[in-house]
Formats: sequence, structure tokens, C-alpha cells
Amino acid sequence: MTHGFGPVAPPDAQSRAAAEQRQAQLTKPGGALGRLEDLGNWVAACQGVCPPKQFERARVVVFAGDHGVARHGVSAYPSEVTAQMVANFLGGGAAVNALAAVAGATVRVADISVDADTDPSISKHKVRRASGSIDREDALTLEEVAAALAAGKVIADEEIDAGADLLIAGDMGIGNTTPATVLIATLTDKEPVAAVGRGTGVDDEGWARKVAAIRDGMRRARPSAKDPVDLLRVAAGADLAAITGFLAQAATRRTPVILDGVVVTAAALVAEDLAAGASAWWLAGHRSTEPAHKLALDHLRLDPLLDLNMRLGEGSGALTALPLLRAAVATLADMSTFAEAGVSTADPETASATELPDAPPSLRK
Repeated sequence: MTHGFGPVAPPDAQSRAAAEQRQAQLTKPGGALGRLEDLGNWVAACQGVCPPKQFERARVVVFAGDHGVARHGVSAYPSEVTAQMVANFLGGGAAVNALAAVAGATVRVADISVDADTDPSISKHKVRRASGSIDREDALTLEEVAAALAAGKVIADEEIDAGADLLIAGDMGIGNTTPATVLIATLTDKEPVAAVGRGTGVDDEGWARKVAAIRDGMRRARPSAKDPVDLLRVAAGADLAAITGFLAQAATRRTPVILDGVVVTAAALVAEDLAAGASAWWLAGHRSTEPAHKLALDHLRLDPLLDLNMRLGEGSGALTALPLLRAAVATLADMSTFAEAGVSTADPETASATELPDAPPSLRK
């Protein structure tokens, strides 16, 4: 089937080069801000302007959906929690809400496949109630996977058209780390036991059930590994397919994205296969405790900003990283150059003999 995505053009190389030149003129030793400099240069390239502009409308979209596999003991929580947490998001009481407020972002919730009726304001893109149990049946029909991809694409367009200049995808769905792990282990060609984590915190018996479900899901998924749309149909779910469309469209629309944890990064693997080059528009916010997340980040060649042992989802890790990205923009855009500040750029080799006669050896070259 057609999916409407093609190769994605990279961020602007000229703006990146201009940012690198500006970094060398700012009132600091070259490279002294470390990775903040690289991040600022990336934002300048994404925006196509140097110096870059601070983000004015950072937007989180939490994609919610249930998974049939949750009925088979792979999670520490029942499926009813998904709808309850969606209500919590709307009420402003979840981690994503608290972290968005700190990071200067706003939150949207999209019910893609919650196994309950939700507020009409968030369910206009709903594809179905709960995706199939991927260890024994397909997650979606062909029509449903097309609808889910289209929903993610439309949501990205809606947000960008409304002025979003940075996007974050979040996830909420009991059991969703199971299909995410199936996608990642299939696309990185890893055995289930190397990829399976504890998710919401299952015990040893739950972990064993999860490994078995992922093994069975991978057996069904492998024939579709080279076909990203069919892989989503067989082994993902409507929420994951929508995130895939969202990430691919954000890159197509030249809008930077901070990736969150294992569920979103699983969708990112498929999105990169759908829209080659999309990953150049993504930043990995953090590395979660899920083993599959590291496998996916390594496959995408993305180096996460944070490693705080987080495993919540919702967009929480990406939001925790957002202030660092804002700091990178601020230093590149708002610092003075040596010329503007009237600060000397004399070579320390020549300055040490005259300007620092009593400097201890540790301050000399």
C-alpha cells in the first residue's frame, strides 16, 4: 500500500556552518560548552537560520491506545489504567503536565485506540478500541494501519500549521512496551531476551510471559520486517502506527522532534524506514531503562542527552531534556561575540608570559 512518505531532505547545511562559525566567535574558549554547542548548531540547521530562535510553541502530543496483549499478563497494571490516565492528562495531573509546565511546552492528548469511550475533543482520530494481541493475531487491518498513519500525519500537520516549532511524541497504553519491543528486536535482529525489559515493573513470572509474547510476536513479524507498513499492521498497534506517521511527517515538514522512550523510538525506527533521512530531524531526549531502547537508539545512531533511569513514557524523558535544548539555543543566540564584548582573543601562549606572570603551572599551557 502507499503511505505518502518519501525521502526527507536534511537540515540546512549552510545554517549549520554559520552556527559553527558563530560558536568560534562567542566569548568562550572553542568547544567550552561541549555538547550544548552541537545542539545549538543542530537547531540552527533545522530552523535554517543563524542564530537560531528560542522555541515559542513546543508541543507534546500523547498518543493513547490499548493493546490486546495486555490481557495476557505482560503488564503490572490492568488496561483500565489507560483511560484513567487519559483523564488525568486532561485534568493536568500527570508527570507530562508537570514537566511540560517546567519546560515551557503544552500538551495535547490523542485517543487513537483506547479501549473505552473518551472525551470527543481527543477522539476525533480514533481508529479502533484496542489493537489486536500481537502474539496470536494481527494488530490491525490494512485499512486501520492506513487510518492510523494518516491520523499521525494529520496531527503533525495540525500542530505545525498552528505554529509548533518543536514537537514531542508521548505514549500512554498499558502493554505498549510489548509491541514496541517486538518492532525493535525484529528491525535490529536481536533475540527477545536481549530486548525485553520490565515495562511497568512486572515480576519474574510476568517477565517470562512478556518474553514469550514477544517471541511469538516476533515469529509473526519477521516476514514483514522489510515492509514498514505491513510490520505495523502485524506487530504494532494503532497508537504506534500513528506515532510513526507523526514522526515521519514532522521531518517532512522540517520540524525538529525530541524523541522520548522505548515506545516512541520503536515507532521512530519504522518512520525512518518509511521516510529515509527523517532521523536527521530527531534528537534523543534520554535513554530509558528498557533494554530495547538502547538497541533502537544505537540503530538510529542517536546519542541520548540524559540517562536518568526513567521508564515512564508520556513524553517525560523528552520534556526533561527540553530545557537543555533551550539552553543550547540561548547560548548560541544570546551570548556576545568577542568583538561585541570587547574581550581580547590573545593567544594564551603569548599572554601567559606578560599578563599572568605569577600564574601557577596548572593555568599555563
